[in-house]
Amino acid sequence: MKIFVAALALLALSACATLPEGPTPQAGQAIFSDIRLDSQAPGLAKATKPQYENPVLPGFYPDPSITRAGDDYYLINSSFAYYPGIPVFHSRDLVHWKQIGNAIDRPDMLDFSGLATSRGVFAPAISYHDGLFYIINTCVDCKGNFVITAKDPAGPWSDPVWLSFGGIDPSIFWDDDGKAWVVWNDSPEDQPLYEGHRAIWIQQFDPVRQQMVGEKHVVVNGGVDISKKPVWIEGPHIYKVDGRYYLMAAEGGTSVNHSEVILSSEKVGGPYVPYAGNPILTQRDLDPARPMPITSAGHADLVQTPNGDWHAIFLAVQPYEGNLYNTGRETFMLPVTWKKDEKGIGWPIILPHGETIPHMVELPNLPGQVQETHYTRSSHHLGYRYDNLTPLNWLQIRTPKTAFLTVFNNETVGLTALPEAIGDLQSHPAYLGLRQKHVNAIFSTAVNYQPRSEGDRAGVVALQNDDFFIFFGLAMREGKTVLEVTRRAGPNEPRDGVVLATLPAPTGPVTLTADIKGGRASFSYGKGTIVAADVDVTNLSTEKAGGFVGTLIGPYAYGKTP
Repeated sequence: MKIFVAALALLALSACATLPEGPTPQAGQAIFSDIRLDSQAPGLAKATKPQYENPVLPGFYPDPSITRAGDDYYLINSSFAYYPGIPVFHSRDLVHWKQIGNAIDRPDMLDFSGLATSRGVFAPAISYHDGLFYIINTCVDCKGNFVITAKDPAGPWSDPVWLSFGGIDPSIFWDDDGKAWVVWNDSPEDQPLYEGHRAIWIQQFDPVRQQMVGEKHVVVNGGVDISKKPVWIEGPHIYKVDGRYYLMAAEGGTSVNHSEVILSSEKVGGPYVPYAGNPILTQRDLDPARPMPITSAGHADLVQTPNGDWHAIFLAVQPYEGNLYNTGRETFMLPVTWKKDEKGIGWPIILPHGETIPHMVELPNLPGQVQETHYTRSSHHLGYRYDNLTPLNWLQIRTPKTAFLTVFNNETVGLTALPEAIGDLQSHPAYLGLRQKHVNAIFSTAVNYQPRSEGDRAGVVALQNDDFFIFFGLAMREGKTVLEVTRRAGPNEPRDGVVLATLPAPTGPVTLTADIKGGRASFSYGKGTIVAADVDVTNLSTEKAGGFVGTLIGPYAYGKTP
């Protein structure tokens, strides 16, 4: 089954054409056809009752935020310095999510030039009020906090309106009296007492003038118990339930010590009192050697269904060995239960202490929902499965500056080889990436390309960031066209990576296949001729590469002469 790419024309600054006959590469152009991404996760037992499978959004979909409008649910994620940015998903059952747009889909909305892939848009928060959708967000190292709006969450979204406060992770709370408040994470009022000492601030927001009003003040200093030196209180949200205000935030940093905590107040501006049973979600106390672990859980958001049930979405990761994972932080979901304390105050519990995040969960009880049984990837999807990718899922590195894409038909695209290379933060390379959604993945495509100068190349790149990636494809070396595998595993290595394997290239188009299984991979061409086998690709893991993103895989073309 092929990826239908015709709507890639929606990517801004992409020159598109439809040719009546099969494409012939122009000078400096690489033609990619029959693009496939198949993936597989570890098998689980067959479901015995109606269930859904975690994660609900596999792959690089971190920092989820959710809102409900009637019977419709909308979810967004961080996308950092990739373009288009902030994917927007829709669902009516909280389980099946369809991407309907990207909130940042015009190059002039935000400029990611010069940014590392883990900068840019951090932790957007979506809300719905009085017929209008709001996304409030931070563009890190690119002007700060802003708000955009849309009548239709599929877009178009307005141009950013920049807001007058610092920090990151803002979220809008709409109170019953019509007032709006923004909470966010920033430095404490005085000098930090220790590394990771942060605070949650609050200030009123005027939605008509789209600006902050009144005075801001701190509502959480450090975390739920500053005497224990909690770190990285962030990702705050406020909810109002039965007349009480609840402030929920992440604590511990977005790695193995991640957690979610909750505080409550009678007034929106505080004082907020922490729940005695915090955290309400974490996996940090569990045995790291447990089978098929889900770790680093936190950065949650809550949503209430029309029948009164509550559910939490949050990020977590699935290591394949130790703390190695290439797919990035993913979106999970669990039902929320409310527990009263000795004072009769209710508290939302996402997961009791000591329990593991389940891979299979009973379906939400939603009116009119089809109660179908959801099976695991190993039983419902036999072998490798084709991910339900759409053109909206294709990503470019940073905001596009030069047109490089030609769409020939729904199976074939052309990339003009630009003199802008992956590995250079100032570049806007001719690259289109798809998220690796599971631990095992096979990416294949047929490429037709003739390099013209030393170092020119076109092929497949599996990318974690500009310093950590794998290239497999055609290149010119010493005046000859070769097939090569290169790996970059740090900023001190050559920009194009270290050559791991090379073979003389066959004449004409060649089919390339990258077969990734956890931290190892093999690379072959044609009907299975191996170029490199059992290659260490743990450089694609967050543990080694750092940052907040996940692996992308897709076609790439570089040429010194455009």
